[in-house]
Amino acid sequence: MKIFRWVLALILAAFFIIMGGQKLGAPSPVFQYMAVQSGIGLFEPGVRIATGLAEISAALLILLPRTRMYGALLALAVLLGALVFHLSPWLGINAPVAFSDACNAAQSCDYADPASYVKSPMLFAMAVSFFLASLGLLFVEKQAKTFD
Repeated sequence: MKIFRWVLALILAAFFIIMGGQKLGAPSPVFQYMAVQSGIGLFEPGVRIATGLAEISAALLILLPRTRMYGALLALAVLLGALVFHLSPWLGINAPVAFSDACNAAQSCDYADPASYVKSPMLFAMAVSFFLASLGLLFVEKQAKTFD
């Protein structure tokens, strides 16, 4: 069971470091799309950067056995937020995963134009999968603490 807990923790930490790191870099099509759809400009870059920092924080907490449960809880909160937005009219299950080639080639891009984005249900599937994995980590860590 101890090996399973470590493997699950390492997979989740790697996922959150990669996803969080992406959000701290260049503008994201997901957050740009939500900003346009909702009319709330704070999504890009404010919410994007805050989400990235929360994801990296969750990864670091998950890596340390003493704080792993807190990391799993933070991961669940971040992923629950992602799922709520995926199920909202602002984002949807088929979400933007990249800017279109035409948008990348242009000097400027009309972010309000749906043709500016490449969409896929991949991000929604990842959010569901890693939400369940975080829930699983929380469960096995709680079980391990009960039997310690």
